[in-house]
Amino acid sequence: MKFIIGKGTRHDLHVLILICCCFCLKFITAIDTITPSQPVTDAQTITSSNKTFLLGFFSPENTTNRYVGIWYNNIPERTVVWVANRNRPLVDSSGTITVSEDGNLLVLNGQKEIVWSSNVSNPVANSSAQLLDSGNLVLEDNSGRTIWESFQNPTDSLLPRMKLSVDVSTGERNSLKSWETPSDPSIGSFYAELKFLTISEVYVWSGNRPWWRSGPWNGQVFIGIPHMYNIYLNGFRVVEEEGGGSGYILFTNADQSLLTYYVLNHNGILMQKDWIEDREQWAVIWSSMETECDVYGKCGQFGSCNSKDSPVCSCLRGFEPKHVQEWNNGNFTGGCVRMTPLQCERNGSSGQENKKDGFLKLTTMKVPELAQWSAVGEDECENQCLKNCLCSAYTYYSGIGCMLWNGSLIDIQKFSSDGADLYIRVADSELDKSRNLNAVIAISVIVGSIMIAVCAYFWWMWMVKHRGMNKKNWFKIEKLSLSPKTSPEVTFEELPLFNLTTLAIATNNFHAANKLGQGGFGPVYKVMFVEVEFDGVV
Repeated sequence: MKFIIGKGTRHDLHVLILICCCFCLKFITAIDTITPSQPVTDAQTITSSNKTFLLGFFSPENTTNRYVGIWYNNIPERTVVWVANRNRPLVDSSGTITVSEDGNLLVLNGQKEIVWSSNVSNPVANSSAQLLDSGNLVLEDNSGRTIWESFQNPTDSLLPRMKLSVDVSTGERNSLKSWETPSDPSIGSFYAELKFLTISEVYVWSGNRPWWRSGPWNGQVFIGIPHMYNIYLNGFRVVEEEGGGSGYILFTNADQSLLTYYVLNHNGILMQKDWIEDREQWAVIWSSMETECDVYGKCGQFGSCNSKDSPVCSCLRGFEPKHVQEWNNGNFTGGCVRMTPLQCERNGSSGQENKKDGFLKLTTMKVPELAQWSAVGEDECENQCLKNCLCSAYTYYSGIGCMLWNGSLIDIQKFSSDGADLYIRVADSELDKSRNLNAVIAISVIVGSIMIAVCAYFWWMWMVKHRGMNKKNWFKIEKLSLSPKTSPEVTFEELPLFNLTTLAIATNNFHAANKLGQGGFGPVYKVMFVEVEFDGVV
């Protein structure tokens, strides 16, 4: 197109400026948008309007395969938070990202074959895809309605305001799925999701087996994560929808300038990472696997894990290892069994069928999984458990209420702080043992304290007497040194006796400077003593 501006063509100039502005506006709006007429090739990227995120093609380390992904912009370390074609990489740089005529977002190879699709069931023509400032890639119809978004199809990363949701009516759930390896973004062995039963928890799964869990949500934090109040609380919110079993979890970042996200790595470890600007690197603020006790069910049924003990596993009070030899060899998966049956499990021949069960209190504990919530108050929680023969433990926790556990207890951990008071149901005879043990401990402490006090008293009396004797002897020596004559009030038996060596030392070998005078029995010397223990004093 060629424009000729002649003399007096001011109107034409205005038209030209308007056309140029339209072209510039089109270019500006196109930097974060993909349309059927504006695809993205391998050499191109689109950028969110706040410049935080990029979308384009990339290759992980140690491979030349090409993937479409979203990553953080303006930081030296490429950190990919979403991948489109994670299970079907491109082998060359001929790929294209586009929106099809029917309205689906597509990744095409060099032969225009579909490598990946948004798979919208009811696509709309003239749709467009936009990379938002949140890192969410949204597909919108021509009215601006979102018909697909990457936040509803996450890979291994949870960004602020992204939801992990569960819908029991449709069976759909959004979960984080780990990469296979750092070089392979295909779906790995681990996935993390929110689980709604009667109480909400976050689980990491390894295949079809639990690998880690957060503990119950109390309205503010997950009580199975120590110190979450002080360190990890970052605007988490769990929303359960009416009807139960459906809802979502999300987190928001109070400091919008801080880059932070959660990632499930290829080893099944869920981590919070913050970008440290001064160091130009990611810092791991929290990790789900801080100790070996964080592994789900480390100590088996009715076993408790304490990372500060050696070995880390022990049976709950009232229980013993199910397989003693395996347990002693460090294999704790067999767990523990009751030493004494509960009241409702005993038969009449035992003679103890009328003795009621009771509860042993364990403090600062990570509670077992599969808690059942009860609407009763704190005073009734214990009775609620006692009335059910299958109930093996209970606790009452602020923000949650009464929690009960039926059958086996698994994934219990002892914390150094935080946690819950867990009440374990045991037979009456086990309570007696516990009372006896407590009595022995109490008596031992009391007797030991008395013995220490008595010993301290006699030691103190000996010291007082000993120091008094020394001071008395010192006084007599000083008095004698003042006169060559012995006081008539002092008898011979009261005078201390000293050997020649001691007197020689006290008079500096009978130095003339210490001579006081001459008596009928010889010279009189001044002696100098220090307060020491005297041998031979009578």
